[in-house]
Amino acid sequence: MVLVSFMLFSLFFGAGNLIFPPFLGQSAGSATPVAMLGFLITAVVLPVLGVVAVAEFDGLDKLASKVDARFAIVFTILIYLSIGPGLGIPRAASVPFEMAISPYLPEGASFRLFMLGYSMAFFLIAGWLALTPNKLVDRIGRFLTPSLLTLLVLLFLCFVANGTSGVSQPTGMYSEGAFVKGFLEGYNTMDTIAALNFGLVIATTLRSMNVKEKKSVMSYTVKAGIAAGSILSAIYVMLSFMGMKSSAVYDLKDNGAWTLRCIVHQLFGEAGAVILAAIFTLACLTTCVGLINSISQYFSGLTKRVSYRSWVLMITGFSFVVCNQGLNVILSISVPVLNAIYPVSIVLIVLGLLDKKLKGSRMIYPCTVGVVAVVSVIYAVDQLVAPESFFCPWLPLYRYGMGWVPVALVVGGLSLVLDKVCFAEKAGSEA
Repeated sequence: MVLVSFMLFSLFFGAGNLIFPPFLGQSAGSATPVAMLGFLITAVVLPVLGVVAVAEFDGLDKLASKVDARFAIVFTILIYLSIGPGLGIPRAASVPFEMAISPYLPEGASFRLFMLGYSMAFFLIAGWLALTPNKLVDRIGRFLTPSLLTLLVLLFLCFVANGTSGVSQPTGMYSEGAFVKGFLEGYNTMDTIAALNFGLVIATTLRSMNVKEKKSVMSYTVKAGIAAGSILSAIYVMLSFMGMKSSAVYDLKDNGAWTLRCIVHQLFGEAGAVILAAIFTLACLTTCVGLINSISQYFSGLTKRVSYRSWVLMITGFSFVVCNQGLNVILSISVPVLNAIYPVSIVLIVLGLLDKKLKGSRMIYPCTVGVVAVVSVIYAVDQLVAPESFFCPWLPLYRYGMGWVPVALVVGGLSLVLDKVCFAEKAGSEA
């Protein structure tokens, strides 16, 4: 259980998990504790619940089929492509290089050439690890995760003992609504979407360990989720604490990597570059391996003619090409994509967890998910085309990016009422 829990933590903890908490702390300043509560909901609680929901349904495709069979195929493929070779995997390789390695390259060095060499080595290792899924627990749980956790705890303890600190007032939206802003920042970790992939990975891993009964698989999945979520929460609190304590010390830049670089340099000098590079690379490598594994499992099951090994090689190669387009290009795509599909993922997870209590309701899945998808896409387009204006200003919480919440509650409630009315009419006609 310890190894499986470590593995699940490592699958979640990647590039965004490192850079967003310290950035939250530096931006929120004195409001960091409140902002962190919102962040932990979307970055820890929902991902853990997502793993449990997908394990319960034996895969994302079966959960999504509760909406519609065609939706299940389209949404599942969209999730796997966005979190995988189209966005998540390339980001996992480009972030550690651009944030922790490129700033320390020799003057005049070719950025593209070094990026090419680093990403090639990164994806060769990731592909090799993903080719042997039965060894993932040992390789990730026994070596990679303990190494990563050791480095992070070492960094935190050194900061507490010797770090320069100063707390500023909250900036931007954190000064208006720290909790809501923290909640939205949790989107950027992409972990709730990733959970829709990793639920099947954990269930498959447990079955390979001779845990066959569905009840036992679910029991161990819940335990692994709670353990991994606890580790994630502790790491996020440490990273955001360092960001908060540095908010009045260092200038606020575009992301948390700048904050981490300043902290590491202040604590360890030039040698800190090696520590930072190791932390970023280990965190992103484990996530990358988990994504390649889960996506290859899905597509090899979807298309029997192409083997798991072939999918690993294709996904790894394609991700290598996308990665070398640059981090700015990747991140410019990620925000609108996340705004569009994240709310749908949250609603699916919640409905999946409540499935037994919904008692076979036929309307709530297609109606609620469908309307939330429309609102989310509108908001994503809104932010992409005219971020300072609002297409639906009359919708509660829309300007905060959470207009889908009241919509989901209202439509979900109406769906349950209509289901009961239709059921009563059907029962009456049959009588």
